[in-house]
Amino acid sequence: MKRIVSFMLIAALATQLSPAVAAPTVASAQQEVNRLRTLAATKFEAANEAKIKVEMLQKETGVLKVKEAMARTERDEASNTLARMAIDQYKSDGFSQGFGLLFSRDPSKYLSDASILDMVGKKYSSSIRKFASAQQRLEASQLVVGDKTALLQAQQKRLNAEVMSARAALTKAEKILTSMKKEDRARLAKAEKARENKIFSSSKKYATSYKGDNTRGSIALKYALQQIGDIYVWAAAGPTRWDCSGLTMRSFRQAGVSLPHSSRIQINYGKSVSYKSLKPGDLLFFGKPISHVSMYMGKGKMVQAPRPGKRVEVVGFTLRFGSKPFVGARRL
Repeated sequence: MKRIVSFMLIAALATQLSPAVAAPTVASAQQEVNRLRTLAATKFEAANEAKIKVEMLQKETGVLKVKEAMARTERDEASNTLARMAIDQYKSDGFSQGFGLLFSRDPSKYLSDASILDMVGKKYSSSIRKFASAQQRLEASQLVVGDKTALLQAQQKRLNAEVMSARAALTKAEKILTSMKKEDRARLAKAEKARENKIFSSSKKYATSYKGDNTRGSIALKYALQQIGDIYVWAAAGPTRWDCSGLTMRSFRQAGVSLPHSSRIQINYGKSVSYKSLKPGDLLFFGKPISHVSMYMGKGKMVQAPRPGKRVEVVGFTLRFGSKPFVGARRL
């Protein structure tokens, strides 16, 4: 009995001395969920770039395959001409030389022999050269198609990896939310809704107050401000769902400017401007590598579609958007 009591006392003492592991607070859970959703947006923007490259490579590969088919047809026609030459030679001289030409795997190599060239004479020399040239073009086309196909497969693999990584981050964020106590989850949802409603209300006021002019940037900005409150969805470009580069792409389309659906590619358009010289409608880029784009509104504000779980909003422009540094601005 004494041993049992002693053991219980030791266990109780050890429990008191061991540091307690604090359960995650609602605030820390919210912070981690926001981090994961921002990470998902970053991965989705990388996927946008990969998607564009896949589409470009698909077009290039399609064109090259058409050229390859044309080269094959040209080579086959030249080969048929050589076959007819072999048949003509057979009719005049028998199987000796014509038979070998007809069944040669490489007619150009077979015909390179001096004695064979003497046999066919100048009459067929142009046909021989045509076959050799056609064969070379076909082989070159096949090599280029092979290279482009390999690049296409690599980009498709990268696209799939970025999308899977983004979705994994969102799944993890969802697990954090579902693992919380019901009352904590309700409190977090209430606080988030109140915060988003406040941002929405102020964003609407900023949008209403903007007058602008007829410049391209102003026309694009007016369109973007009309989307205040629309939800973020990856790869969406309207009319009621957007990701960051989808919003800027569609907005500038209203101003007659064509942009790709990728922040990493959009930064190559227009001219670079200093953050001290910003005008309404200038595009603002964040992240290394670039993973977010927004649009300057003026008076230290910008409009954007930030990440999953958020809506199109107007927020203050700073040289750092969360963990993403400001890397440049462009005027279109």
